[in-house]
Amino acid sequence: MRSLFPVTDLTTTAAAPDPPGLLTDREWSLDELADAYAYPATGDPWLRANMVSTLDGAAQHDGRSQGISCAADMRIFGTLRGLADVVIAGAETVRLEGYRPARAREAFAGRRAAAGQGPAPAVAVVSGSLDLDFSLPLFTEPLVPTLVVTGAGAPADRIAAARKAGAEVVIAGEGARVDPARAVRELADRGLRRQLTEGGPRLLGQFVAAGVLDELCLTLSPMLTAGDAQRIAGGPGVTVPERFALASLLEEDGFLFGRYRRRDVP
Repeated sequence: MRSLFPVTDLTTTAAAPDPPGLLTDREWSLDELADAYAYPATGDPWLRANMVSTLDGAAQHDGRSQGISCAADMRIFGTLRGLADVVIAGAETVRLEGYRPARAREAFAGRRAAAGQGPAPAVAVVSGSLDLDFSLPLFTEPLVPTLVVTGAGAPADRIAAARKAGAEVVIAGEGARVDPARAVRELADRGLRRQLTEGGPRLLGQFVAAGVLDELCLTLSPMLTAGDAQRIAGGPGVTVPERFALASLLEEDGFLFGRYRRRDVP
């Protein structure tokens, strides 16, 4: 893996120092990746998305992202999870990707302890209907209790089922739908400030439309799939496109790993 664009800390005016040998073609250590993808030092919530796309804009192949990913992408995926307080995913993505509880990883144990984090990030499932199988390991065997984010109008019996399964119910909307901006605030109020969403496209589109996405980590896969697969973000569009700034760019085996931040970041 090599850096094509200096890894910078946009919370300061100076570039962050590169680890020794950063520009060489080699496998980065998890510590180096964690330093490169560290969350900004701010007390405010920070919502980061991690997505993968083919050259022709497909976010999935055969309904899943795994077919357009690679080993380096999965290392970054694991690193981003290792840094997060909470992983946010839509109910459909949880079902399609077969989500399981986030696991504790020894490589991030010291870093998480120093940051006052638990051994693993919580998983927050966003669902208005709560049409979820609460007998799955995601709910019955989590290291950290799973959260379900829903609206006040969600079916009462499904809310009760979620709580009976041990999930923490987070109300983030007045009706059945979840308000994306309120979801970010409600999770932050629970101490889950370092937020990572893995989509899917519908949920990411809602965060984009609400103007609450702070950072996008995008893997560009050197593949073409054609077909009618979803883009990384779907749903209603924004009136005026919001431009993000490139913070860093890495490459391995033709895959590009870009990190983009809001241009209004101080």
